[in-house]
Amino acid sequence: MNIVRTGLYSAAGTAARLLAALLVVKLVASFAGPAGVGRLGQFISLMSLLAVFAGGGIGSAVVKYVAEYRDDAARLARLLSAALWYALLASCAMGLVTWLFSERIAAWLLGDTAYAGLVRVLAIAQLGVAAVNYILAVINGFMDVRRLALVQVAGSALAMLAALALSRWLHLYGALLSLVLGQVLWLVVGLPAWWRSPYFQRGMLRMRFDREMTRRLAAFSTMTLTSALVPPLVNIAVRDDLAARFGWEQVGYWQAVTRVSDAYLLFVVAAINMHYLPRLAAAKERGALVAALGEAWRYLLPAVMGVAVVIYLMRDVVTRVLFSGDFAAANDLYAPQLIGDVLKIASFVLAYLMLAKAMTRLFIVSELVFAGTYFLLVHALSIRFGLVGAMYAFAANYAIYLLFNVAVARRYLGAL
Repeated sequence: MNIVRTGLYSAAGTAARLLAALLVVKLVASFAGPAGVGRLGQFISLMSLLAVFAGGGIGSAVVKYVAEYRDDAARLARLLSAALWYALLASCAMGLVTWLFSERIAAWLLGDTAYAGLVRVLAIAQLGVAAVNYILAVINGFMDVRRLALVQVAGSALAMLAALALSRWLHLYGALLSLVLGQVLWLVVGLPAWWRSPYFQRGMLRMRFDREMTRRLAAFSTMTLTSALVPPLVNIAVRDDLAARFGWEQVGYWQAVTRVSDAYLLFVVAAINMHYLPRLAAAKERGALVAALGEAWRYLLPAVMGVAVVIYLMRDVVTRVLFSGDFAAANDLYAPQLIGDVLKIASFVLAYLMLAKAMTRLFIVSELVFAGTYFLLVHALSIRFGLVGAMYAFAANYAIYLLFNVAVARRYLGAL
């Protein structure tokens, strides 16, 4: 199945996830305005962190190794048993830590300890989130994109129903709560869909410690955890820095534009994860890797550039429909952000080579270095240009990151 067909299936699943996410943003915008959307960004960053930690950060590792071992029943069974054990242990540990520090987390990120109960619900939900991540990773590893899209569409529909019901009952608190429960509701669809798949075996539900497989998972998850941990933490620091200088209302404008970018880029990243990562992981020869890289750039970059142009031309309508008329000031921030989006996807196509081939040390160092340069650029350019300087920093940082990944890819392919 080529990336175009995979993209169609992933687009259906991603569209459903996007609608569910935008519904919550719209509800929060109506309840709390720009400042509320700024705070929502903090809570979503927390959820992103915990969602990855809940499964020990092995989602991409499971995709990679299932793609490699799917014709080797013995190694596949060992991998999945070790992965389930690893995910359960990690989710219990992360849930316990989140519960113990719930009041501090609520005060730090949401500015009110009254949200500590919401953080505790999030802590309990980590077991369910870990199970969902494991199931989706196995389905993706077998490249069963139709089943994966079905789970995403149905799971997102349940999440939207939860958002409407809870926000009507509990308003802002209910909208945030629906984000947590919506993740767990995916189990209602995901578990039966996986159970009925032709590759499901009861042995996939066994948990067993396996030293070799655990070591492989741990090495790979270090990269995943770094890529998942660093951006939300940096974004939290960026929001705090911008809020101290411009106030939370201005941060809400910045958050609104970045949420629009995150929304449409979900389609591209989903296609990469569903088709590109398993293909890179399974490829052993230089020709296959070059073909995969060429296909990704040939289809993905024109698509991103086309959508970016449309969003820029319709930015006023996009802002009013997704948020409200109170966010009109955000329209001046779109141009540099959208340029940064194109550079981001161009970089990701090459960066996935490091992930697929387990270049652990280089990947981690690059994530840390470019996270640091992003924060420094935001701080410096926002002082010089105002709030739009944060968008200039985003584009400039990904331009440098693209050059770095071009150098890495050329060196790796040249050595084969």
